[in-house]
Amino acid sequence: MTDTEDRIEGKVAQILTEQDLVINRGSLQGVRIGMRFAILSPRGADIKDPDTGEILDSVELAKTFVKIVDVKPKVAVGRTFRTIKSRGTSISALGFAFGTGEDRQETLRTSERRLQQDLSPSDSYVKIGDPAVQVIGDSFAGLEWDPS
Repeated sequence: MTDTEDRIEGKVAQILTEQDLVINRGSLQGVRIGMRFAILSPRGADIKDPDTGEILDSVELAKTFVKIVDVKPKVAVGRTFRTIKSRGTSISALGFAFGTGEDRQETLRTSERRLQQDLSPSDSYVKIGDPAVQVIGDSFAGLEWDPS
């Protein structure tokens, strides 16, 4: 995780459409067009030591990501920009596959539940008041960025 002291932090102030929302930070706080923000679950996820059960720390869980498309002095409009890509279709009974295969980053092979899966359906929706934090460097790595 990168240093979080210098990132811009705010909250979702309004939801405009299915793709656009407003955060309560703007040019006066340093927000610029093209910046990316993670919209977080208000509650982080506690990380427990598997041996002792002691809570070691808490991590942020991102619900979604937005790219800033418009900035005013006190607010900024963010728009979702990631696309969900299919892995292609396979018909194993016939012995062939079709569709678009894609290069993907290697994933952890595990049967353990991932923290994001533990968000309840109601917690997974973006809401007014959700934290919005600037994405700097590789913070929230592993979640694919659309380079456009």
